[in-house]
Amino acid sequence: MSDPRRITHLIDGRPWQGTAERTAPVFNPATGEQSGTVDLASAELVGAAVTSAKTAWQQWRSTSLAKRTQVLFAFRQLLHERKEEIAALVTAEHGKVLADAVGEVTRGLEVAEFACGIPHLLKGGFTENASTAVDVHSVRQPLGVVAVISPFNFPVMVPMWFVPLAIACGNAVVLKPSEKDPSATLAMAALWQEAGLPDGVLQVVCGDKEAVDALLTHEDVAAVSFVGSTPVARYVYETGTAHGKRVQALGGAKNHMLVLPDADLDLAADAAVNAGFGSAGERCMAVSALVAVEPVADELVAKITERMGGLRTGDGTRGCDMGPLVTRQHRDKVASYVSAGVEAGAKLVVDGSTGEFDADGDGFFLAPTLFDHVRPGMPVYDDEIFGPVLSVVRVASYDEGLRLINANPYGNGTSIFTNDGGAARRFQYEVEVGMVGVNVPIPVPVSYFSFGGWKNSLFGDAHAHGTEGVHFFTRGKVITSRWLDPSHGGINLGFPQND
Repeated sequence: MSDPRRITHLIDGRPWQGTAERTAPVFNPATGEQSGTVDLASAELVGAAVTSAKTAWQQWRSTSLAKRTQVLFAFRQLLHERKEEIAALVTAEHGKVLADAVGEVTRGLEVAEFACGIPHLLKGGFTENASTAVDVHSVRQPLGVVAVISPFNFPVMVPMWFVPLAIACGNAVVLKPSEKDPSATLAMAALWQEAGLPDGVLQVVCGDKEAVDALLTHEDVAAVSFVGSTPVARYVYETGTAHGKRVQALGGAKNHMLVLPDADLDLAADAAVNAGFGSAGERCMAVSALVAVEPVADELVAKITERMGGLRTGDGTRGCDMGPLVTRQHRDKVASYVSAGVEAGAKLVVDGSTGEFDADGDGFFLAPTLFDHVRPGMPVYDDEIFGPVLSVVRVASYDEGLRLINANPYGNGTSIFTNDGGAARRFQYEVEVGMVGVNVPIPVPVSYFSFGGWKNSLFGDAHAHGTEGVHFFTRGKVITSRWLDPSHGGINLGFPQND
């Protein structure tokens, strides 16, 4: 095996040339081998990156929307052309299968495409003659330096929820990816430089809690966007706001899929398997609790079990259906829920803690696991496992299922499977969850709508991307003006151009 490669920060448009006092290993989760060593940023280095970003911002904020848009279109094209190689980096360090990684990059591209419309998105309002000879208009202006702290499970898509809009709005960004799988994030960031983004407008600092705390407390960071577990999201929100920052912190989830007796059970079984085990369950929008309204539970569990029997778990580059979990520690934590579920009285229908996997070496594998007769109070129901463990909860009625979902402390995503339009309409009105799917198991909104949950799944008032994202990365200003004399321009017969 060759020596692990060095993975380092992107400062002022180029790889950092310093010597790190602290590093962390990066693994290939399909083999268990260390593939890289990532430099961990000190608080001093984070501060230097913020200072450099602030300097770059002074010019970028004054750059015309026409020129900003040119950079955005160029970046979008570069990412589209290289999405396969970026996806391969995701698979190599996160473990998700290659097709899933390509899908992640493609969903991120949607936000870049949305951000290409920034001239329209930043348009203000205008009222002529609001008072006698007085006009009033509104504008939206950038905040300054903003921080983006992204998780391991989507090293490209989640940064893309925030970075294109923040840059398009005229901000400078300091991005901190997960230290578990930073290479795809760094490769994506390098494309911004190739697209013509001025040096310093996007900085990438790899790191752990020290880097996070430095961003949360730095006086020149105006806002923070974060995605991660609920305890950390709460910490980020409380720390950032205590230091005067605007914060959107997206936390964890326990997503329920409610299946009514009139539903197409084949469609529901396919959806449960896809949404429960895609990306090894390491999605904040994964379905982890299937709520079956009797009398369909037995038939539905049988259909899901049959489909699980055909799944192939292994190396994400080999055409398998599901890859490994991101680290050995996380795999062991998820595996501990299998025995915990049995001890709590749930029925273990399919045990994914044993079996053969299609991979070389000692990868971090856990096959899809299915529990039945799960109830609140059991760890497999109460906790966000963040792995390929699907729990079936049986209820007697729609009302009981709705009460179960609404009583959960999380409110990220949910879905209902039914052929009854009235039931679906009632559910989407009554359920206390931020993102709802009707016969759609993973209701991630398209880029021009906004992503975010309720309750313990979101801290802060703004959701990600869409118009809420534009408003998060800007602040409004209203100008009232009176001009007593007309102004006159010079003569120029040429066709006017944007610049």
